[in-house]
Amino acid sequence: MAMLLPEVPALALCVVLLSVVWLNSLKSMSSTIEAWYMDSSDEDQRAPHKLSPNQPVSLDQLKQLGVSHWKLNADIYDADPELEELRKDQGYSYTDIISVHKDTLPNYEEKLKMFFEEHLHLDDEIRYVLDGHAYFDVRDKDERWIRISMRKGDLITLPAGIYHRFTLTDTNYTKAMRLFVGEPVWKAHNRPADDFEIRQKYVASLQ
Repeated sequence: MAMLLPEVPALALCVVLLSVVWLNSLKSMSSTIEAWYMDSSDEDQRAPHKLSPNQPVSLDQLKQLGVSHWKLNADIYDADPELEELRKDQGYSYTDIISVHKDTLPNYEEKLKMFFEEHLHLDDEIRYVLDGHAYFDVRDKDERWIRISMRKGDLITLPAGIYHRFTLTDTNYTKAMRLFVGEPVWKAHNRPADDFEIRQKYVASLQ
């Protein structure tokens, strides 16, 4: 027994280290988001439109375009300290919730067509998916479309000046929180909108 005693602390340390690695792995997995380069098909906009073979886009690649992502617990969004801290840090003083479904959104078909028009905003666009599934498409610096899959718990920030669009998936439903710095500005500027100073500033940031 005396010979085995010195090995116990080493075994315990090993267990602790393995636990830390496991927890970090889980954290890393939970903070990722799925994105990919799109094909050129004009078929149903709600389809994934992945290339064959698939060309995934990493979170680091999205960050290079100015896109930020957080993974939060949407089950407690109305009392989530992590969300409150994020809002405080980023200055998101206004929020509301939109449910995109034919039974809840007035002028549903018209709104979906409008959301899918390529456009930009003069302010950042911040969306937090509370339920359902949707896609945000963004242009990369070479004008290629990247599709970002947004599921429950995904919060994304699209920088002012980036060309983008939005659509539902074949589930035909999502519920999202919209966040703003100050009073909300709903105006979208459809492409072409290259003369806007914010667009020129964004393009310069990619150089």
